[in-house]
Amino acid sequence: MYTQAMDTMGKEPAEAGKPLRSADEIANQQAFDARIDAGDFIEAKDWMPENYRRTLVRQISQHAHSEIVGMLPEGNWISRAPTLKRKAILLAKVQDEAGHGLYLYAAAETLGTSRDQLFDALHSGKAKYSSIFNYPTLTWADMGVIGWLVDGAAIMNQVPLCRCSYAPYARAMVRICREESFHQRQGFESLLTLMTKGTGSQKAMVQDAVDRWWWPSLMMFGPPDSESPNSEQSMRWGIKRISNDDLRQKFVDATVEQSKVLGVALPDPALRWNEERGHCDFGAIDWSEFWRVVNGDGPCNRERLAARVQAWDDGAWVRDAALAYASKTELREAA
Repeated sequence: MYTQAMDTMGKEPAEAGKPLRSADEIANQQAFDARIDAGDFIEAKDWMPENYRRTLVRQISQHAHSEIVGMLPEGNWISRAPTLKRKAILLAKVQDEAGHGLYLYAAAETLGTSRDQLFDALHSGKAKYSSIFNYPTLTWADMGVIGWLVDGAAIMNQVPLCRCSYAPYARAMVRICREESFHQRQGFESLLTLMTKGTGSQKAMVQDAVDRWWWPSLMMFGPPDSESPNSEQSMRWGIKRISNDDLRQKFVDATVEQSKVLGVALPDPALRWNEERGHCDFGAIDWSEFWRVVNGDGPCNRERLAARVQAWDDGAWVRDAALAYASKTELREAA
């Protein structure tokens, strides 16, 4: 569902002090650089620098964790959906997010990291997931606004990843983006129905949800480029294609026009079209809130992580049974 610019884990460690590289290592690095410069895809079996591998593991795993944790805010409303149709749509969407997480965990595993290691990092708090999921979903309108704004921001982030230089990640993103585009349209349609056919209180409910989710959605693109320690290298490697600030601007420009169709007001008095720039100007983002939530002090950080750990513990018997069955089958086939 949702990826956030993956620049919240600190700067990659410097490689100073490493021993001199062999001629083979230098040749491999030069060949790798040439392929990146040519826009080629890197496959799992290909040689790659260790920092490239580490960056991909961090980014893909954070993306996968975000898909799985992102099921929680919406899953909370499946049993409270207003109609059977809306319940079926929401249930299908949450199931899609589970599938996205599995695609991405599989892509991360191609880099030599086991799924158990990925989950251990998440459950221990070492790994991050998108900060947007540490906010509560207070009303049914939040489901539509998450689809419109949060999925909309995610798509803006994710479409360039279909051209990521690491092929297994890029291939996973093609399927994910197709499904996320549908999620965004469904969220917009849900809000449009409420705003055109709903009661006054329902319209007020939508506006309240927009007010609460607008700024966290802008934060999904990550900190400003000047404060993103890994962005420059990620763009050099072709992992990242468009900068945080440029993606955020594209999202604002598109969303302003969509808000007019919906008839909702975006909660930013500084929001206006700048003819000279050819873009919408918007107000200053409260980055202190962003970092506070990223560092574990958001409204729902503890609740979200506790729910994931409990789900993992509760599912231990399923994993044990699957492993026992696989072992039994292997022994039977070997006999």
